[in-house]
Amino acid sequence: MAQALQLAEEAASEGEIPVGCVITDENGTIIGRGHNRRETCSDATAHAETEAIREACKNRKDWRLDGCTLYVTLEPCPMCAGAIINSRISKVVYGARDKATGSCGSVIDLFSERYGHSPAVFPGVMKEECAAVLRGFFRKLR
Repeated sequence: MAQALQLAEEAASEGEIPVGCVITDENGTIIGRGHNRRETCSDATAHAETEAIREACKNRKDWRLDGCTLYVTLEPCPMCAGAIINSRISKVVYGARDKATGSCGSVIDLFSERYGHSPAVFPGVMKEECAAVLRGFFRKLR
């Protein structure tokens, strides 16, 4: 999660909402990294999770990421939850809750629906540090 936080801070320095994500394989090796790039890319799908999933799939040379763990600083939105389901990621670890679009329980829990895959979810890891990065970013905007 510490590396995901570094990526969130990198996103903030680029004027992006500070969300960072890393994906590790079964051995704990990072195979995917991403941070929000919606403004930079003018792409609504350029979330930290989708960026990390794309890189992990490329590094693994497979769309299936079973056995992998995704660490993200903010609870995944519906789009990212769908990408996690479709890529078969085994575990999701997230920091801060997202009361607006969180899809691991805050608004809806898409992982409890009857899809073909449901990852194990571990919420609240380094939640204070993750929330502080977001608060600091939005405080500067106001």
